[in-house]
Amino acid sequence: MLRKVISKNALILAAFAAVCVGLIAATYFITRDTIAGEMKAALARTLDQLVPANEYNNDVHHDCTLIPANSELGNSNPRQVYRMFYDQTPVALVMETVAPNGYSGKIRMVLGIYYDGSIAGLRVTDHKETPGLGDKVDINKSDWVTTFEGKSLGNPDVEQWKVKKDGGTFDAFTGATITPRAVVSQVAKTLEYFNDNKDLLFSAPKNCSAQSTQAESQS
Repeated sequence: MLRKVISKNALILAAFAAVCVGLIAATYFITRDTIAGEMKAALARTLDQLVPANEYNNDVHHDCTLIPANSELGNSNPRQVYRMFYDQTPVALVMETVAPNGYSGKIRMVLGIYYDGSIAGLRVTDHKETPGLGDKVDINKSDWVTTFEGKSLGNPDVEQWKVKKDGGTFDAFTGATITPRAVVSQVAKTLEYFNDNKDLLFSAPKNCSAQSTQAESQS
């Protein structure tokens, strides 16, 4: 009798778990396009914050290409890159990059880079860093990310792309070194990737497909 009761309860629990998994999967498939669209819209809104609109005259929202999955950028799926031109002369691009080693996990960023390799602007788009400490990477909490503007791998020298505690140039936060350390390191890696691939990025065929935004929402 006891064995039958246990078996019955196990079946009920299994059925309940299956229903929950099914509901989660259904919710994901119903909402994934909406989420992807919102992410793409948020990225598009960030463009004007990173590169002033008067510095380019192409339709930047429809001038994108895809970067394949890349460990240097922390992207496990293809990502869109938005390109700025002035009369077909390359000006800047905006690309996503992910620091994998924040204090509380991944720190997702959008980086604007001028053709000469200097930084136009940096914004953190998603993180789980500690409120009042690591969350100062958020422009709404602190202007710390603006200190990257104008910087390049030659300004400062590559060896100085560290927080001051590690012998570098960049300030950390009081009581929170891991977060800025992760951001500085990842921005330097992204600049290296840009320097190695910028001509390809600016000349690659346009690709602003919806498929890429679905990939973004899944990573």
